[in-house]
Amino acid sequence: MVRALQDDYKSAPISEQNRVMLDYVVQITKDATRISPKDHERLRAVGFDDKGILQITLIASWFNYINRVADALGVGRD
Repeated sequence: MVRALQDDYKSAPISEQNRVMLDYVVQITKDATRISPKDHERLRAVGFDDKGILQITLIASWFNYINRVADALGVGRD
């Protein structure tokens, strides 16, 4: 399953809840300004509450931030 997630989470054998969460995380990563209340409603519809939505948002945003800092400083480059 890990390989399928790395290749394409949309076709991986995961739950609808995880797929909706990953759709949200991808959108945060690509362009967070396009997140709308509709996105939050999709998360709620698959079982996430406001605390869960906040946690997903904070974790995804933190990873995006720290990766950009590392990229800018050349961390991990040969």
